[in-house]
Amino acid sequence: MALRVLVGVKRVIDYAVKIRVKPDKTGVVTDGVKHSMNPFCEIAMEEAVRLKEKKLAKEIVAVSCGPQQCQETIRTALAMGADRGIHVNVSGKEYEAMGPLQVSKILAALAKKEDVNLVILGKQAIDDDCNETGQMTAALLDWPQGTFASEIHLEGDKLKVVREIDGGLETIVINMPAVITADLRLNEPRYATLPNIMKAKKKKIDMVTPKDLGVDMASRVEILSVEDPPQRQAGIKVETTEQLVAKLREIGRI
Repeated sequence: MALRVLVGVKRVIDYAVKIRVKPDKTGVVTDGVKHSMNPFCEIAMEEAVRLKEKKLAKEIVAVSCGPQQCQETIRTALAMGADRGIHVNVSGKEYEAMGPLQVSKILAALAKKEDVNLVILGKQAIDDDCNETGQMTAALLDWPQGTFASEIHLEGDKLKVVREIDGGLETIVINMPAVITADLRLNEPRYATLPNIMKAKKKKIDMVTPKDLGVDMASRVEILSVEDPPQRQAGIKVETTEQLVAKLREIGRI
């Protein structure tokens, strides 16, 4: 079974950047801040490329939703091995209000339009940590889902998925088409080589809008305030168990 794979690649503030909250508490500072591909999306893209290298996938389409700068993220995906890209142009207030539900609607619409039979996403993005887009996309498509995947194996028209769960590992077998979300141990993403970066510049990126896909971008969520996490208070040392118990009682912990 030759797969056509859709991979979501989100542009996020780079993991090494110290996040700063805007003075008006409406969000975080993004102007002049380094961005890169979400690390879990890198893992999703790597898995799609490995499927193609095994001759199990015939085409990989990378998609990113957001402003013009998202094309840089798509180019990275193309350099990693995607065949073509789709930039869903979302900007301004619409982009600021965009959440997992809106992205899921876009991905579901594209999955149908592109006639893909496998969607691979990162399990979550490091900016909002929502861990919702894969599940919502599967629900909108009415496809089986294999979330938190640490191994995937194609077995005919079914997919065997080893999932990371609280108690260890769970193995499931799901029908295709399906939605997979990549966990940390699924693979080690490759670095894009210079020749592949140069080739990526010639690969095609299609531009569409949510309206082209018939997607309603109205947000159901209102952000009231974004706050820095509270400063951690300094700890204290105690000499004995009795002192520890007394101190815990004093601060109301027991």
